[in-house]
Amino acid sequence: MSDSRFPNLSRRGFFGLAGAAAAGVALTACAGTGGGGKQEGDANTITWWSNHPGTSKDQETELINRFQAQYPDLKVDLVDAGKNYEEVSQKFNAALSGGDLPDVVVLSDVWWFNYALTGKIEPLDSHFGSANVQTSDYVDSLLADYLFDGKHYALPYARSTQVFYYNKDVWSKVGLPDRGPESWPEFDEWGPRIQSVVGADKWAHGWGDAKNYLGWTFQGPMWTFGGGYSDQWKLKFNEPKSIEAGNFLRSMINEKKYASVRPGIAVDFGTGIIASTIASTGDLKGIKSNAQGKLEFGTAFLPHPNGAGATTGGAGLAIPSGISDKRKENALKFIDFVTNAANTAYFSQATGYMPVRKSALQDPTEIDFLAKNPNNKTAIDQLAVTRSQDYARVFLPGADQIIGTGLEQIGLQNRDAAAAFADVTSQLQNIYDRQIAPKLPK
Repeated sequence: MSDSRFPNLSRRGFFGLAGAAAAGVALTACAGTGGGGKQEGDANTITWWSNHPGTSKDQETELINRFQAQYPDLKVDLVDAGKNYEEVSQKFNAALSGGDLPDVVVLSDVWWFNYALTGKIEPLDSHFGSANVQTSDYVDSLLADYLFDGKHYALPYARSTQVFYYNKDVWSKVGLPDRGPESWPEFDEWGPRIQSVVGADKWAHGWGDAKNYLGWTFQGPMWTFGGGYSDQWKLKFNEPKSIEAGNFLRSMINEKKYASVRPGIAVDFGTGIIASTIASTGDLKGIKSNAQGKLEFGTAFLPHPNGAGATTGGAGLAIPSGISDKRKENALKFIDFVTNAANTAYFSQATGYMPVRKSALQDPTEIDFLAKNPNNKTAIDQLAVTRSQDYARVFLPGADQIIGTGLEQIGLQNRDAAAAFADVTSQLQNIYDRQIAPKLPK
């Protein structure tokens, strides 16, 4: 998968380089727009497709009410487009084959670029002036995540990072310091001690399963062992340090037996079934609700002894390229409004996602909220030690589930990491060779 033609090609460099071939790229998730014309629709009704990240439907309804109060001539129709990011993308993909397109669609970190590559979502930069969008106020790293071929194809909305959640009551019983582990080997020393306190049918630590983004949450831990999913386009699963990280996962679950792969880590943590986990900042709302009156918990950076130990994720808001210019104009006006300083502060406080505007951190309500809720501040502070995701997970169609399934096999089936990662490598190399490499510029 290594390509000597692009030895120093950065993530953003790939986007610029691939732009020349974007019209010819056909990734599995992208279909053509039926009819070839622009859908006119009702320009005064903005249709928003969302999965309500972090169980945020009530907050999204409030954002709509605020928008309609300021723009009474515009109506927003909030559509339940799926229970997760994958289902939203599937619905959007189906609409590209001839259905009614939304005006605004939630697209996650592993879906938006497919549509950018094939021109199915609108490059927003030419519309920023007319919509008075001040891009300089967006958090630079979050805005840059949607940069392709010199243009932005979405604006950050429900943006998250992983944080380490820990049960303070259990930590106290074990006699551990009130913090997260500084390294995974340190946690490997803590794990059996925690397990002896939590007892049978509970675990010191829980990992999400493949459907709950195990491929996302294990990326940072893999880095701290010196491994990774890929170095640009060169896969790294078969390298010794990556295998070491995989076998660490295997050991903590199958040999030392203080960890488990769980389908509902946020619920399990909030109800005390697991004493620690890695989950999204967007899970804070649900965890607070489940934990209320039952346990006290803290949040911490993921272990990062060698630099970055976590990455960002979540979703942005995009606009289909196949709708009329008037619909695009109103859609961008809506996106800008719901992500402005006051509204991103409101959304962040209610859900746990990160504020996407710099000025939001000077909002009086945000200052007061973070002072009273240090668990929410963890993700904001951790941005300084995060890094962009490896190509292998976000640029190869279907890779997240392939990686997550391989990690599941290690955890649930006690499969040796070398064997599991060899299969993952084979599948991802095949995707790259067939779907990506032929489309890169010569």
